[in-house]
Amino acid sequence: IPCIWKVIRPPEIIAHSLSTNFFHSFDFCKDDNERRPSENLGQVLFGERIETSPYKFSFKKDEKCKKLCTKTYVKDKTEDKNMLDFLKRGMQLNYQHHWIVDNMPVTWCYDVEDSQKYCNPGFPIGCLVTTEGRAKDACVINSEFNKKNTFYIFNHVDIKLTYHNGEGEGWRGARLVAATLEPKSINNADADKPTCEGPPMEVPGEFSSDVKITYTYSVSFEENNNIKWASRWDYILVSMPHTNIQWFSIMNSLVIVLFLSGMVAMIMLRTLHKDIARYNQVDQEDAQEESGWKQVHGDVFRPPRKGMLLSVFLGQGTQIFIMTFITLFLACLGFLSPANRGALMTCSVVLWVLLGTPAGYVSARLYKTFGGEKWKTNVLLTALLCPGIVFADFFLMNLILWVEGSSAAIPFGTLVAILALWFGISVPLTFIGAYFGFKRPAIEQPVRTNQIPRQIPEQSFFTKPVPGIVMGGILPFGCIFIQLFFILNSIWSHQMYYMFGFLFLVFIILLITCSEATILLCYFHLCAEDYHWWWRSFLTSGFTAVYLFVYAVHYFFSKLQIVGAASTILYFGYTSIMVLIFFLFTGTIGFFACFWFVNKIYSVVKVD
Repeated sequence: IPCIWKVIRPPEIIAHSLSTNFFHSFDFCKDDNERRPSENLGQVLFGERIETSPYKFSFKKDEKCKKLCTKTYVKDKTEDKNMLDFLKRGMQLNYQHHWIVDNMPVTWCYDVEDSQKYCNPGFPIGCLVTTEGRAKDACVINSEFNKKNTFYIFNHVDIKLTYHNGEGEGWRGARLVAATLEPKSINNADADKPTCEGPPMEVPGEFSSDVKITYTYSVSFEENNNIKWASRWDYILVSMPHTNIQWFSIMNSLVIVLFLSGMVAMIMLRTLHKDIARYNQVDQEDAQEESGWKQVHGDVFRPPRKGMLLSVFLGQGTQIFIMTFITLFLACLGFLSPANRGALMTCSVVLWVLLGTPAGYVSARLYKTFGGEKWKTNVLLTALLCPGIVFADFFLMNLILWVEGSSAAIPFGTLVAILALWFGISVPLTFIGAYFGFKRPAIEQPVRTNQIPRQIPEQSFFTKPVPGIVMGGILPFGCIFIQLFFILNSIWSHQMYYMFGFLFLVFIILLITCSEATILLCYFHLCAEDYHWWWRSFLTSGFTAVYLFVYAVHYFFSKLQIVGAASTILYFGYTSIMVLIFFLFTGTIGFFACFWFVNKIYSVVKVD
């Protein structure tokens, strides 16, 4: 049988700490011939560190109460006290074992409400009954875990391996199709000849006497030819009752899209059609007395302030948009399934590196359209500004993980490799894209820009910039917030995320909603004769990222029970990276939708 690999990961469901630790840090039994398989880039970035396990067994050979090792902690030894305190701290923070056999997660399946079974791809190292007698986390599963100020360590596991026999299908051998276990806490009376029966293994909160913990395991094999190799992950995924909520989320998002589409269609087909017909029929003298979006035709394409920064943001946003689209499309086709560990992150990073050319091209072309001449600054900012902010944040978070001694800390060699990818591939590709962008002529506008700027009339509250921007992010966020809950769960609570079909659908809905909401608000502002639409179109849909941050804060306080300043800084540090990327992504969608809309309406109206 392939070796079981072990890795300690952050806690499930309720996270108390975001720092992961190496398996041997907790003084569990070690493999005599320990090996470390090479992880891919995605696994390293996500903090997955895999080690070989001391649990050994042979195919179809059942084991009953096999002893692994005995750990003794002497109360007078400082080293033993520190080691036991670290183990108790791990139980208090609800740290979890994550085991793999034949690339399958070894799951702990247990009953939940409504007679449903939930399969968790990990199990706790132990649990705690507080000084008040309250059973925390996994201690609620056993009524014998009731002694105050006591830790109960899961020192025994019953492993059950289910296999599919190929003899009936014309091929020899067998394939593993399921791996489950049941953790138990057992205090064996005789450590040399354990029976795996007896009261729970108690570790007192006060280290007043020597503690001896014997680790044991049992293995059983079961043949089940009904489970096919291709569907061997189904029993884990089916146990996650999210599908109904997902469909509710999709329907909720579709209602918003239909509402917005109806509004935009009404404006395009009725109001705009009447406006254009009226503007094209009246004499120029009468038109001077008219009010509306036609009156700002001489100013609507006036270059924006801070055009350099806007073009840089749009170049980076284009890069992120294409990367996200391709990644989700590949995930929908099954190339980036949970079975391919780290594949999603690896694919995203590689795509981002290779998509420097579109970023440079879009940034340069728009900057030239804005009349900018500092092309060197534009190229350097496009290549370095946003990636530099992300890398600096990421490096600071990594420093904290290094100080904490966490296994999730990225090795120095990997950081050098990331820098090499950035400066060796992404930056040169950005320069190439910018070269072609500057070689092309500036985007031709449908109307000329006047030399003297038009005075903007007094605006009502709703047509002022800030209220419009704040309102613009509400509807796109309403489309994604349910999906966002599952994404945050998969990141911080290490639950499996596999619903890429739903996510791709939500991505398309978000694309439509951002576009339509921005077009709608852009039309209202132009009707109020406010022609400063460049930045506003970017910020209107980009403001969705602010709601994302607010939701992340709510999730932090309502779903997670983070202990310690380091974990809090890690959470908000990584969240800031997500918010920045999402800001550039949504802002770019809104800008190009509005850019197309404004070009379209001013190209069909007659202007002398």
